[in-house]
Amino acid sequence: MKFKTGRALACVALVGSFVVTMLPSVSSAATKTVNDSTFNTSFTTMKYLKSIVAKGKGSIAVILPDTVSSARWADFDAPSFKSAFKAAGLKPSQYIVQNALGSDQTQYSDAQADIAKGAKVLVLTPLDSTTGAVIEAYAVARGVKVIDYDRLTLGGARTYYVSFNNVTVGTLIGKGLLACITKWNVSAPDVFVMKGAPTDNNATLFAQGYDAVLNAAGYNTTSGSSNTVLESVGTWTPDTALTDFEGAYAANPKINAVVTPNDENAAPIISHLQAAGLKPQTIPFTGQDATLVGIQNVISGYQCGTVYKPSWLEAQATAALAIYLRAHVKPPSGLVNNTTTDSGATIASFKHVPSVLLSPEWVTASTVESTVVKDKVLKASAICTSSAPTVAGDSSIPTYAADCTTYGIK
Repeated sequence: MKFKTGRALACVALVGSFVVTMLPSVSSAATKTVNDSTFNTSFTTMKYLKSIVAKGKGSIAVILPDTVSSARWADFDAPSFKSAFKAAGLKPSQYIVQNALGSDQTQYSDAQADIAKGAKVLVLTPLDSTTGAVIEAYAVARGVKVIDYDRLTLGGARTYYVSFNNVTVGTLIGKGLLACITKWNVSAPDVFVMKGAPTDNNATLFAQGYDAVLNAAGYNTTSGSSNTVLESVGTWTPDTALTDFEGAYAANPKINAVVTPNDENAAPIISHLQAAGLKPQTIPFTGQDATLVGIQNVISGYQCGTVYKPSWLEAQATAALAIYLRAHVKPPSGLVNNTTTDSGATIASFKHVPSVLLSPEWVTASTVESTVVKDKVLKASAICTSSAPTVAGDSSIPTYAADCTTYGIK
């Protein structure tokens, strides 16, 4: 089967324009500086929120979901939130960044404790919409404002939602796979389509994006076909993803291309196949989150690319919203740039959620240096390690230092 391929271009475009309206209290002397600023990896724009911080009372609590579904939550998002709050002038006693460690009960009890200690704004990445809706109802009943971070709580009662355009994320994954199939000369592609956890609304949106791309290329991802195998349930647990793949591969050993919805799910499958002798640029995988393992799999020729969603950008936008809510100041329209429909809402006022939606980017081996390294998300020294073979005599196991030289990563 032949495919039409196109280069998926997406830029990380938050907000050069809204920064000036975001800060109504800055002095005229600072206006030019604000006009020329955007959120950045140095977090310098956050300092213009100090006058808003001074108006607020109480604290801001951030509760992230887990450390298993992606390395991003602990490695990227948590530090970004802390840097953003600190740069904006919040004292350590005025914010807390936590992780529920995959436990619904922990996420709920953390929220209760934070509110009891004086949190006025809760930033929540729900483990699932059922738990998220319970937490949000509890918070709203006590006068606490909620922001859904990265994942929308279906049926929730949050005030705002901040995320990347998740259908676009899936579209980039789908286009990335097709481009890789062509570039790697995969003949008679038989694609295994995997999904994230069904309890995560984002996983549904990702699948919507890549299913549409594959359908347009001649695959039937809704009912299965001779050259598509559809993952029936989905997961964000890497070990479970590997088990699912092993079962599918045993049933259909012709699988030679795989949609994996994030780097963490792809990693154990790739490692498993490497140990069995898989050579680079043989079976294309996809990914998301630009994790260290994902980037290393990309440059070594086992993963087509990864969707880069700069957490420093997402966290700063969310921190800015939270600071406005804490001060009971309406955020400017330039910050809140979209709306998102909550299909699970039973109350009309919660159905159309004011949102900040950002644009993701597809990163390949040739753009690692100009994206995640340039943005200081990952250090070249961490990426470019020399990795010894895990199986004696297996030359397929990559040494990333050589790959970094090939792609100018330094």
